[in-house]
Amino acid sequence: MDLSLSTRTVPGAGGDRTVVEVGGEIDVYTAPKLREQLVELVNDGSYHLVVDMEGVDFLDSTGLGVLVGGLKRVRAHEGSLRLVCNQERILKIFRITDLTKVFPIHTSVDEAVNAVD
Repeated sequence: MDLSLSTRTVPGAGGDRTVVEVGGEIDVYTAPKLREQLVELVNDGSYHLVVDMEGVDFLDSTGLGVLVGGLKRVRAHEGSLRLVCNQERILKIFRITDLTKVFPIHTSVDEAVNAVD
């Protein structure tokens, strides 16, 4: 399966947020596409990102690495990276790797967008 990406800017309680909607599989083959998108957004001045993973069917360690890298990039600009996910099989990966302590994980885009840093 391929990876689909789309972005949009949404006004939130703490200011505008850029929502990156991800669909498909984030793996060793497709993760570079997501990395490129996150780097481009940060380079363009988007430092508060919400990655909507509701459409993600599969996530491997390469995908986790891209998300951690994205978090480091936005934090270098006093930004934030929030995840939206309520699929148990994907959430389990974040729990096993202890990344639930690193990423704020929300159940909806609205909740993530309106969370105040």
